[in-house]
Amino acid sequence: MTDDAPARQWEDPDLPVQERVGALVAAMTLAEKVSQMVHVARGISRLGVPDYNWWNECLHGVARAGRATVFPQAIGLAASFNEPLMHRVATAISDEARAKHHQALRQGNRGQYFGLTCWSPNINIFRDPRWGRGQETYGEDPYLTARMGVAFVKGLQGEDPDYLKLVATPKHYAVHSGKEADRHHFDAVVSLRDLRETYLPAFKACVQEAGAYSVMGAYNRTLGEPCCASRLLLEDVLRGEWGFEGYVVSDCGAIRDIHENHCVADGPAQSAALAVSRGCDLNCGEVYGWLLSAVEQGLIEEAAIDVSLKRLMTARMRLGMFDPPERVPWAQIPPDVVGCQDHAELALRVARESIVLLKNEGGLLPLSKELRAVAVVGPNANSMDVLLGNYNGYPARYVTGLEGVLAKVAAGTQVDYAAGCGLCDTSRHGFEHAVGLASRSDVVIAFMGLSATYEGEEGSAYLSEANGDRERIGLPGVQEDLLKELHATGTPVVLVLTSGSAVEINWAQQNLPAVLQAWYPGQEGGTAVADALFGDYSPGGRLPVTFVKSLDQLPPFEDYAMAKGRTYRFMREEPLYRFGYGLSYTTFEYCDLRLSQAEIGPGESVEVTVNVRNTGGRAGDEVVQLYVSDVEASVPVPLGHLEGFRRIALGPGEQQEVAFTLGPAQLCAYGDDGTPFVEPGEFRISVGGGQPDDPAGGAVTAVLTVRG
Repeated sequence: MTDDAPARQWEDPDLPVQERVGALVAAMTLAEKVSQMVHVARGISRLGVPDYNWWNECLHGVARAGRATVFPQAIGLAASFNEPLMHRVATAISDEARAKHHQALRQGNRGQYFGLTCWSPNINIFRDPRWGRGQETYGEDPYLTARMGVAFVKGLQGEDPDYLKLVATPKHYAVHSGKEADRHHFDAVVSLRDLRETYLPAFKACVQEAGAYSVMGAYNRTLGEPCCASRLLLEDVLRGEWGFEGYVVSDCGAIRDIHENHCVADGPAQSAALAVSRGCDLNCGEVYGWLLSAVEQGLIEEAAIDVSLKRLMTARMRLGMFDPPERVPWAQIPPDVVGCQDHAELALRVARESIVLLKNEGGLLPLSKELRAVAVVGPNANSMDVLLGNYNGYPARYVTGLEGVLAKVAAGTQVDYAAGCGLCDTSRHGFEHAVGLASRSDVVIAFMGLSATYEGEEGSAYLSEANGDRERIGLPGVQEDLLKELHATGTPVVLVLTSGSAVEINWAQQNLPAVLQAWYPGQEGGTAVADALFGDYSPGGRLPVTFVKSLDQLPPFEDYAMAKGRTYRFMREEPLYRFGYGLSYTTFEYCDLRLSQAEIGPGESVEVTVNVRNTGGRAGDEVVQLYVSDVEASVPVPLGHLEGFRRIALGPGEQQEVAFTLGPAQLCAYGDDGTPFVEPGEFRISVGGGQPDDPAGGAVTAVLTVRG
């Protein structure tokens, strides 16, 4: 074929995408086809196909590509319990990704992290606090994870009927949540009930409801099969049951794991052939280069390679990579949108909404801005690391906790700062100075907890004690010892906890008057925390994970069975803080819970409405939560499960009616074979500011009967 041949249909934007893709793939040699199936895809100049690097990240902002707006880490986004806000965040991220991509092209930069295919969101279930990558997820609940994931995917991909704004990539499919040290070789053994009830629902929602055009396979095996070459996960469920038409990408190095670590293939050619034949279309890595040898050996037909390549080229066509820029809706987004003031304000808003007030004894908070003296103490008080989390970009400006406090208090207030100790070392050399400041102050604000240097992905958290994971879930190093000495001064101590996961703070809960959970709050984190501490914002976030009292309340890390006490849905012991828990500076009352029908058939839906009133003297946000309990189930079911939430803002004395629709899928139980069904019997429907039996939540309850 020559460059001027009329068969160059792939460059005609007026032709149907599939016709263009078919013509392009048909024009390629086998070697050229294979070259496009690795994440560093080299250009084919004779066909006008440019270089493209498929690897980009946008977990909570465009990552690893220099300047970008940095929003709170994913676990903090989840703590907002605010679907529409999540969509706004993802839209802002996709604006910046588009702007950076097109500006990079103008500069001749086609490198990694400037593409339009983003390997986000991480929608794995955060089932154990020891997992370092749990910070990247939306928590432990399948429903919350699905709703936040759908909002994020839609915000990334846009709503144009012809073009994708970005390609979103829900990951890691499936049953992937530690140990980091074992992720390249372990087999996640789960029951089919747990698989369908807990580990797959968010992926299903992101594919079927949000239209995610890509999915990333996990490193591990699930039920004996490598996830990137799983007949069950890729063929039967993803494409067969869910009708997925996009492409699957491997996690980085996962195809090599098939033969080197899982030992289910004899070498790279067999691994590549197995993965492609099962439906993994793109290799993050280089093993797919062996597909040429695999064809020669008869391990795979070229036609199977064509199937995968067409999926990949369809994505590139739908992203507008072969079309004139004026035809692509987002090609003209200006580069000055990156880190713009609107996005900074959005980052501040979601950072505020992510903050969870865990304790406020005696109404110590909010603090007066006109205190005589404030001591700001702790290894995380003036740290950029605790703002950014992992998989992050770098903001042009950022506000630490110390800077936030300094900007908030009156000009006549003395503010002193001392780190006191390191994040996880054992030196006490800074104690004396910090305690001295505390003894001379009206209040101590202690910024303690974790950072992404201590918990994270294998190889990234260099201070981790277990390849990114945690072996202990308390405050690391001597932080708790410092807290105890600060408390002993008699000065009130407010703990601001930064982390991407649950931290065991039993002593702090028992002894300190106030505790705020701030997560890794992004570039505006210091301002958001100060707004909450000094009353310019009333905290309204909720915990997307359970804070256990100790590891004794958990089964072994390697055990994936939910019924053994995993997450609030199956945990019978009282934890330190419950999933869905969070306090406010005001109070709320629930009343008049109503069901549109007291009885329904197994295929019917029911409307649930409730009135919520702000009974306190301050404006505040409330997260209205709906839980379902199947009280007459004939098979094992969760004790209760979240099936609706809505974040609302109410002024003092203001009341609002909140409505939910419960459909059959939300009333399902699951058989031993994973088959969902709605069973006749009674269901307890509870709506409140927390779980049904949480005294702080004020839930009201009704009974729904499903007829046989």
